[in-house]
Amino acid sequence: MVDKLPAPARIRALPSWLLGRAAAHGRGLVREALAGDGMPMLHHLVLIAVREYGPVAQAELARAVGIDPKDMVAILNSLQADGLVTRTPDPHDRRKNAIAATPAGERRLARQEPLVDAAMDDLLAPLSATERATFTALLTRVVAAADPDTPTVS
Repeated sequence: MVDKLPAPARIRALPSWLLGRAAAHGRGLVREALAGDGMPMLHHLVLIAVREYGPVAQAELARAVGIDPKDMVAILNSLQADGLVTRTPDPHDRRKNAIAATPAGERRLARQEPLVDAAMDDLLAPLSATERATFTALLTRVVAAADPDTPTVS
């Protein structure tokens, strides 16, 4: 008897199954790379979003990255305690917090970007540079078709 049976061949041939496996492997590589810098992956995601959208309202940030608002509070508390973001009253609506990256947050992201890039290089190592570009372009089209409101990266 086999210790662990593989997924059935029909399932292994489905693009959705393959994408899920590749995504899980990629997340694991990124998680491991960021752990080496002492940052959980969701914290990294939030810090990148703050850099791109900031200053941004806390609730808008939570919606943009798909994180529950209660979880967002804990992540922002941690990032703020590490000096990576600031929370100040929104000048347009004092009931809201405006989140912005600090210079330390910018430096931390600059240090992490090569780590994430290396993780993506590991993920896509079986592909040539041309195949990587084609693969990314094809995935971008699939995502855009599924969610036309998601902006694409040029």
